[in-house]
Amino acid sequence: MLLKIAIVLMLLLIVASLFSALFYLVKDKGTGERTAKALTIRITLSLTLFLLLMLGYYTGVIGQPTP
Repeated sequence: MLLKIAIVLMLLLIVASLFSALFYLVKDKGTGERTAKALTIRITLSLTLFLLLMLGYYTGVIGQPTP
């Protein structure tokens, strides 16, 4: 259950970072560095989530459902 909460929290943080990048893009008219920083944070969070999911699968924390 804790793993599911962590996954959903990471996904919410990724979406929040994406929307903050959109906000900065509109506000700064594409000339500021804040958009790039927000997108860098989104990419970092996405890669972290992917690596944690892979680690969970290989260690057996996340498994295939049994039919």
